[in-house]
Amino acid sequence: MEITKDMLIGELLREKPEAAYILMEHGMGCVGCPSSQMESIEEACQVHGLDLEHLMAALNA
Repeated sequence: MEITKDMLIGELLREKPEAAYILMEHGMGCVGCPSSQMESIEEACQVHGLDLEHLMAALNA
């Protein structure tokens, strides 16, 4: 399954639960937060000041 920047965090975690570790490793520690479930990966990176391309590479590795 290819992960895209438009995918919601909640959807990502349902499809690939092990992605939680990758998200937290990259500085997104609130993956269990209710609002993160309705946020896209791109939006979450903007909120947390994270490098989207770097995170996407890790999630799709």
